Amino acid sequence: MKQVLTLVVKLQPTSEQAKKLAATAKQFAAACEYINKEVKPSLSNRNAIQAVIYSEVKEQFDLVSNHVIRACARVAANRLTAKQKAKKVKGFKPTSFDCDKDTFRFREKDWTVSLSTVAKREHIKLRVSNYHRGKLSGQKPTSAQVCQHKDGDWYVHIQLKSDAPIVQKTSNVIGVDFGRREIAKTSTNKGWDGKQIQNTRDKYSRVRASLQKKASKGTRSSRRRCREILKRLAGRERKFQAWLNHNISKAIVVEAKETNSLIAIENLTGIRESTNKKPRSKTERRRSNSWAFYQLRLFLEYKGIKEGIKVIAIPPAYTSQSCNCCLHIGIRTQKKFKCTNKLCGWIGDADLNGALNIALWGRSVNTPRGSQLLTCSITEGLLKASSSALGG
Repeated sequence: MKQVLTLVVKLQPTSEQAKKLAATAKQFAAACEYINKEVKPSLSNRNAIQAVIYSEVKEQFDLVSNHVIRACARVAANRLTAKQKAKKVKGFKPTSFDCDKDTFRFREKDWTVSLSTVAKREHIKLRVSNYHRGKLSGQKPTSAQVCQHKDGDWYVHIQLKSDAPIVQKTSNVIGVDFGRREIAKTSTNKGWDGKQIQNTRDKYSRVRASLQKKASKGTRSSRRRCREILKRLAGRERKFQAWLNHNISKAIVVEAKETNSLIAIENLTGIRESTNKKPRSKTERRRSNSWAFYQLRLFLEYKGIKEGIKVIAIPPAYTSQSCNCCLHIGIRTQKKFKCTNKLCGWIGDADLNGALNIALWGRSVNTPRGSQLLTCSITEGLLKASSSALGG
């Protein structure tokens, strides 16, 4: 299995080189728009699209052959994504273009990249950190994407491909319960409190509201200054959230590797749509919608691939309402869970109960004849509960 690591490295082009990059991105986007318009919408295979439209695009647009091929591939990829979401391709912004081994080359000797543009091939310096140097040393990447970010600067997204470790078979499972009070709680009783990130978000929300109010009044210079501060604050909040999710996912993956376990998580796709239907205050809706559980899932999945650890997602239905011992529906109040089954009567942390349920379902999914394993686990839990109720 191949793993792709994307390194985002800032380019340091001259003013003339920046103009050529912008012109290339503009031509690339225009070519994508033309391809999407002229080729029938039902066609989403890149080779088929290329066979139909390549010659016309090559004649009409000032692009090298490989950029035309990559434009066909981008249209095909966007159509497939739109088809999965039952939507149409919206359009193509003139802020990026794709490169392959013939239009992009990384040069370690002077830490530059060689890029094909609409004018000629350019050698552009990279602004590399020690992290980038460590990852790029000795590498010969063959694909990249050149992008102009919101800050107006140009970056190259270099894609490094490597063989991921073989996933080892195991019956050990670490269940992870996602939440707002605790961002993540594992079945091994390790948790990460969500109070810090909630307080940070609330703080930024108050500051944003104040700045937005000021941005609509005052002098032109003060309004412009407020808008600049708003952009900077948005970046800080996003980076803090990503930093926190990186730390949490790394700790979980390290524990799974040490205990030779796979990781089971909840598939929370579409949870925002369902929770937003419930009557809640504006503050609660904002807190819920800013919950970056999907980012945490992505971090867990790609770190798991890197370390040879399998990450499986299970349906979240009743994982927080069922008892981890007998699967009987219990009562959850804030952070506590109480099983209403008289033979069981388990009481404990609600998030830990959910994580244990997720781990149980993860074992049943991962292990052959998993339904028998699930039945044995429930029987074992009831026997333990009965013996403890009888005093030993």
